[in-house]
Amino acid sequence: MPPPTNENRFALVSLGCPKNLVDTERMAGLLAAEGYQHVLRPEDADFVIINTCGFIGDAREESHRVIEEMLERKARGELQGVIVAGCLAERDREQLLRRHPRIDQLVGVFGREEIVQAACRIHKGSTEGGAVHFPPPSPFLTDTPRLRLTAGHLAYLKIAEGCNRQCSFCVIPRLRGPYFSKPLEQAVAEAETLADDGVRELIVIAQDTTSYGIDLYGKPRLADLLRQLDAIPGLRWIRLMYLYPRHVTDELIETLSGARKILPYLDLPLQHVNDDILRRMRRGVTRVETEGLLERLRRRIQSLVLRTTLIAGFPGETEEQFQELLEFVKMQRFERLGAFAYSSEPKTPAARLDGALAEEIKLSRRERLLAAQQPIAFAWNASRVGTVYETILDGPVPGEKNAWIGRTYAEAPEIDGVVYVTGKKLRSGQFVSCEVVAAREYDLIGVAGEREAAKVEDRESKVELRRSEPGHPRPRR
Repeated sequence: MPPPTNENRFALVSLGCPKNLVDTERMAGLLAAEGYQHVLRPEDADFVIINTCGFIGDAREESHRVIEEMLERKARGELQGVIVAGCLAERDREQLLRRHPRIDQLVGVFGREEIVQAACRIHKGSTEGGAVHFPPPSPFLTDTPRLRLTAGHLAYLKIAEGCNRQCSFCVIPRLRGPYFSKPLEQAVAEAETLADDGVRELIVIAQDTTSYGIDLYGKPRLADLLRQLDAIPGLRWIRLMYLYPRHVTDELIETLSGARKILPYLDLPLQHVNDDILRRMRRGVTRVETEGLLERLRRRIQSLVLRTTLIAGFPGETEEQFQELLEFVKMQRFERLGAFAYSSEPKTPAARLDGALAEEIKLSRRERLLAAQQPIAFAWNASRVGTVYETILDGPVPGEKNAWIGRTYAEAPEIDGVVYVTGKKLRSGQFVSCEVVAAREYDLIGVAGEREAAKVEDRESKVELRRSEPGHPRPRR
């Protein structure tokens, strides 16, 4: 491997989801361990790594735009090389090289472990034309060492790779292979390492977190994992994302309701509620099962915040079926909701379904979903005024004095709104007691109290996370 030199500087562009971000951090960690220097700006780098997203059309086009930008920098002599990695590389391979023949190295999803070899080839001289790194899917990939790109107090813990779900609209099983759970002891050890490194908010992710453990142990083991994570000193918040509704068991709900550090915030993508559409989507659940699950979650987990995502305009969706979805949104009053217009993805079963809708109909239905959710979200935020929350500070508001960007348990980073906090002698990563004094659509305005809820360096804090605070509203049904 090359020794550290001024020609070994690399910059990163990570696109797509947090799962992709963990892969980017792993590649950066491997390079740093071999003496390469990470720089923040492409203009300061010798080569750049673009970790692409290939999930839907809009994400692919964003990836292409970034690739073109970096190749233009290379053509001007500003970069020695461009490495393209991740889902789009895995998905399109030859087509990608035909469209962008000046790519130096192409690295698939499971080729991330070969990133040092790819960088070394650039260091030794241009390999324009695209040397490729596409090993087959591999179980038990470790995510350490890694060079974290998030704020110091925040990290993602990826507990599994791939997906065994066969949702008809989704390309993820083809891109990332079958579902591989990390062994429980490995996942816990990674979380302990992150906590020792100063992480206070741990966000648990996978393509399908509720299936964790089935492939290794013959049954879901997410509840077991969460109980061990809940006992790790130093961690303050544990947040769960990407829960498939099929395996939300009573044991898991009991664990969530009784834990000290696991936040009452669940990301539960439902996609639709009409039984015919759910069947065409191959979701494996019905409306009755979905509503029963939501009722159990609301009843057993105090102050629960639910986030979901929905797809509008799926092939064959009638206006009547869409109205059913609209009424469901109005009835459930989700605190957080995202909506997507259906994107037809090549080589998926849904792409072969009859009843494809015009683009303007799909986009219109998405906008109608968001319009139905907006007053629900605004009203819920307004009802939080006057409530005191434990709030984590992510960083200062640029150009403002004594103003910080924070989040309560109800705000996931980069997805939901934020709390703008005013107060003196504050710092990033700090937990403060914050009173909400105003709501501004999806965001809140708050004032930090004199008494801090916790400090970052308080590694052995025994403070219990408050599950139910005065004035905190329960969602209406």
